[in-house]
Amino acid sequence: MFSFLKKLFAGGDNTELTNAINDKETFLVDVRTPGEFKTGSVAGAKNIPLNTLQSSLAKFKNKKNVVVFCASGMRSAQAKGILTRNGITNVYNGGPWHKVQRLKNS
Repeated sequence: MFSFLKKLFAGGDNTELTNAINDKETFLVDVRTPGEFKTGSVAGAKNIPLNTLQSSLAKFKNKKNVVVFCASGMRSAQAKGILTRNGITNVYNGGPWHKVQRLKNS
């Protein structure tokens, strides 16, 4: 029962996402607006807002892994979909940036 509740409220097993986030070759991408990005983000992350993602696809080529994140996980889910539809398959939806920050180096 406890493991069910833990998965329900903790978001499940984050091992694969944590490993990707902590891989030095992973491209960390904050898809929030520049204004949101300026208020804080994950160390080493690049800001590529969701509305510019389609025109920025070249930045994602030849990346070992890509972790996209935002404020709540909605825009990062959209970003993952855009990237996947454009042939970039090594993409993780990190969800909220605070979660990615917490998992980094954990």
